[in-house]
Amino acid sequence: MNKLILNTGVQDFINKNWSTDIVSVLLKKPIFEGISQKELAEQLEAKKKCKEKLATWFNSSGIYYPNKLNIEQTSSEQTACYKAKLVSGKTLLDATGGFGVDSYYFSKKVDKVFHCDINNNLSDIAHHNFEVMGRENIHCFSEDGIGYLKKSSQKFDWVYIDPSRRNDSKGKVFLLKDCIPDLTESLSTIFEKTANVLVKTSPLFDISQGLKELDYVKEIHVVAIRNEVKEVLFVMELEFEGDIQVKAVNLVEKGEEVFDFQLEDEHKLTSEFASPETFLYEPNAAILKSGAFKSIARAFGIKKLHQNSHLYTSTELIDFPGRRFQIETSLSYSKKVLKNLKIEKANITTRNFPMSISEIRKKHKIKDGGENYLFFTTDLNDKLIVLICKKV
Repeated sequence: MNKLILNTGVQDFINKNWSTDIVSVLLKKPIFEGISQKELAEQLEAKKKCKEKLATWFNSSGIYYPNKLNIEQTSSEQTACYKAKLVSGKTLLDATGGFGVDSYYFSKKVDKVFHCDINNNLSDIAHHNFEVMGRENIHCFSEDGIGYLKKSSQKFDWVYIDPSRRNDSKGKVFLLKDCIPDLTESLSTIFEKTANVLVKTSPLFDISQGLKELDYVKEIHVVAIRNEVKEVLFVMELEFEGDIQVKAVNLVEKGEEVFDFQLEDEHKLTSEFASPETFLYEPNAAILKSGAFKSIARAFGIKKLHQNSHLYTSTELIDFPGRRFQIETSLSYSKKVLKNLKIEKANITTRNFPMSISEIRKKHKIKDGGENYLFFTTDLNDKLIVLICKKV
């Protein structure tokens, strides 16, 4: 952490030039003594990344930014604020503190937050920013969070962990044992110091796999922002053995779309199927990720088109947490049928269909956009169909 970056002149430059072309900054001779152009460019680039994702940091004076990768990997303010609603009490250990966005919001709900990060530079940056933002109840420790927990004699009301992948070669879907820290090895140690654990995983993490690897799961929260899943959260409580509650949350401008259900109920329910009726429903991304395929149908009195299509239909229009369409035409899929329709432009969605959207566009010469919505899917008789719809 180069503290010269906090000088007034440098901060003024960053605030006035955060949107400038980074390459042009890198090619110039050093502007400020003791600060390389690379360091300056990193500040500009990271601040730019914060404009939409971390508006509180972007609009605060005297913020020191890490490299843009740390900004990309951190929680957004919206998801951090949501996570803070899940915790309470006097003490919380953030074992994988990072840039500190989650710790910042936890500190508004918990009396004392302990922020740990093994990266000395990132720990110093987080500590500085907490000070300038007035969060005096956050204590920073530059060390491994699990190591800190092991040597601590203190009990915590909550422990929060955001495991990171060891390397990218394992792909985007990973096992918890392939992460740092390895929760499959550390969980028993963690539960010696707390009764409540909150774990953040990636939007692509397999929920069923998490249930195999984690003990005492009480709740699962699937959190999306404007219909894009951002996080899958596991809430664990020591010795918990009851039904697991799942909450699918879509954070939108007007607030929260929340659908919750019991995991055991979802497993026990049976689906009702129907041919396309008057209206079509596509659940939001959080519901689809949560696996509430039968629970959503029961809750809203709608029927599925096919076991694996995850599209629903009804004769009467209902309020629904997702997209709603009026079905104008339902047709068997064939190249000839599409050609006769003479549709040159449409919004295309595929569900349980053997072709991708790009393949469909190329084969049928359909451009993106317009008022028509085409759903390529499979019906209850395992026939490929096309639904021509208008958005409600």
